[in-house]
Order: sequence, then C-alpha cells, then structure tokens
Amino acid sequence: MHRGYKLLVYSILAFFAFSSALNAVPSKCETCHKKITPGIVEDFNRSKMAESLTCADCHGEKHTTMTDYKEAELPTITTCKKCHEEQVEQYMSGKHALGLLPVTSLPHFSHVQPTAFIAGQKGCNGCHNLGITDEHVRQSEYRKYYKYGMDCQNCHTRHAFSVKEAKRPEACNSCHTGFDHAQWEMWYHSKHGAAYMTDPEAHRGPTCQDCHMENGNHRVMTSWGFLALRLPEEDKEWLGYRLTILKALGVLDDKGNPTPRLELVKKANMARLTKEEWVKERERMVKVCKKCHSETFARQNLANADSMIKAADKIFAAAIETVAALYRDGIIEKKTNSATWPYPDLLQFYEVKTPIEQIVYMMFMDYRMKTYQAAFHLMPDYTTWYGYAELKKAMVEVNHLARQMREERKK
Repeated sequence: MHRGYKLLVYSILAFFAFSSALNAVPSKCETCHKKITPGIVEDFNRSKMAESLTCADCHGEKHTTMTDYKEAELPTITTCKKCHEEQVEQYMSGKHALGLLPVTSLPHFSHVQPTAFIAGQKGCNGCHNLGITDEHVRQSEYRKYYKYGMDCQNCHTRHAFSVKEAKRPEACNSCHTGFDHAQWEMWYHSKHGAAYMTDPEAHRGPTCQDCHMENGNHRVMTSWGFLALRLPEEDKEWLGYRLTILKALGVLDDKGNPTPRLELVKKANMARLTKEEWVKERERMVKVCKKCHSETFARQNLANADSMIKAADKIFAAAIETVAALYRDGIIEKKTNSATWPYPDLLQFYEVKTPIEQIVYMMFMDYRMKTYQAAFHLMPDYTTWYGYAELKKAMVEVNHLARQMREERKK
C-alpha cells in the first residue's frame, strides 16, 4: 500500500512537470544555445519564466546569428520591472540598489584601483555592481569595463531566476561574508543559524530573508545602516565619539560643519540622519522579532547591541584623535586635497602610507564592523574576539606607534 501511494505521488509530479514543459514557449534561440551555452538553456527551461517568456522578451530580437551576438540586449532593472513592478519599486527604495555609489564615488580609493577591480567583477564591484536601470548607466565611466553586472540576478541567479533559491540564506552568502561584512558567518554560527541549519525544512530559526525581507519585501533597510552612524544623538558622550568619526569620514570638517561628502552619504543612504528615520526602521525590526520573541526581550537585545556600537566608537574615536594629533603636529605628512584634514581619511581605506594609519583603517573596516554586526546577529564570539578585543589591541598599537613617531621626530 505504501509503495503504491509513492508511485501515485511520483506519477502526479511527473505529469505536472510534463505539462509545464508542454506549456513552455518554444524559442528559436535554443537551436544554437543548446550547443553554445547548454547550462543557460537548461536553467531557463527549469524556470517559471519559461512558461510564458522567450529569450527575446529580455534580450531583444536583434541578435539572430553567430556574428551579431553583440546586438543582444542585456537586461536591467527596468527589464524586470515590466513583470515585477512592485518588487522593483521596493528594491529601488532600499540600500542594495545604491551599492555602486559608495565604491565608485571615492576618488582617493576607486581611481587608483585596477580596472578589473573597481569596474569589474574581481574586487569590490563583484558585489557592488548594482543599480543598472538602463543602458546609459551600464556604459557610464565605472560600468563600461564590465557589462554583465545586474541586480536581480544576484539573488535570483540567472537564468533560472528561482524564488526558492532567493529565499534560502545561502543566496546572501556570496556578498555578506568575509572581512568587513561577515554577516553570513555570524548568522550561521548563531543560535538562529543553528536552529535553521539543523532542519531547514522545518524552518525553526530565522534566515536573513525572514528578518531583512519580511513578507518578501525587497527594500532591505536597517536602523543603523552600514556605517552604524546616526544623527542627531541624544547621548552627549556618544555624540562626541560620533563627531570624531564623522570628521574622519569627511562628512564634517574639523570645525564640525557639513562637507560635500555629506551629500554622498545622503544619496547612498548610508546613515540615518533624522530621529524619525532611525525609529521607523527600529520599530519595523521589533515587529519582526516579535514573531518569535516577546517585545521586552526583543527591545533589550537590540538595545544591548546598540551599546556595543557605543563601546566600539569610544575606542575608535580615541585612535582617530591620536592620529589627528600627529597630522596637526606635522609628524605625518599632510595629504593634498584631503577632505578630512587634519583627520585621517577613513574612506581612503588601505591607500595609506604609514602603519598607524593602516591600523586605524583596520579598526574601521574590520574590528568595529565585527563588534556591532555580530552583536545584532547574535554571535558573541565574533563580537568579543574578532571585534571588541581586536579594537583594544589595536588601540595599544596606535598609542605605541604614536609615541615612537614623536620620539623619532625629536632626534
């Protein structure tokens, strides 16, 4: 009886699979592409899109032979919007669609990188190659070297464009991992990750999508943003640390006045700049947490994570001020056209000339990031040993190097 039941189920599934194949719109493109790119053909034919679309719907009809392949249009967000208007509008209102701006807009970093690194797929823009709305954007200065970047396919891998794939936490892994944004590692090793990974089908623990894309919303925003900065700040002590960091980011000048870089931060939505904006995103996350936890528990855990940002900022701001004093005293050579003088320019990243500046860069992009990101992703080990402890170690090194540099100047 049991065997007969299984055979019946398999027969039904096979019938629907066969029916789906019959309903797929035939495409003359397959005649060649089954030989040239068979994997692409296979992926597309297993997709839901194959039931109603052909290659021409996304790639146009100009490419028809082996010699005119350059005439094939490459899809953009606008292409996807024809069928997925709601999801595109959500996506374009969030942070993912703005990923290109903070990388390509920094002349003292982006303009000195190898072409394949900054405009291609071999460095930052392997993930930050986002926001392609039309051909003009694709052919802009930073796009023209790598034309295959696209947004939706980063999660719905082309040409299958699978919803099931995009709902899996592994879809986030290729970008949210490693040095300055190790969210995958943090989540995977957290209790949330453990609960999910031990039984993915039961979906006991929350995934990236459950918390950051609730109900399928493609917006993806957080209260703190990538830089973990907000204004205004009611905690006066914390505000002091934050002002120092903002000066080193070039968002404020040494007198505390806004600079042109503030416009970049606004445009890229990298920080929350009104109390209402920050509270709105925090309340949204509390609602997500309340699906599994009490509101008291959720708010306390989020507040504890906030406090780790403050603890990190205290150490980081002290390191910045130590290096700024070396600039003011002429011990570190003044940089021409610096947007942050007399503070170190954090947005030069690793393009610096002294070991002490390199340490401050590591504090910014590695240790501080891990301190607060792991706190929100419930991974205490990362918060402590990969984040906060490393910040303290780095501060010892900064003070030691500063004393050495001053003593050498006296000789």
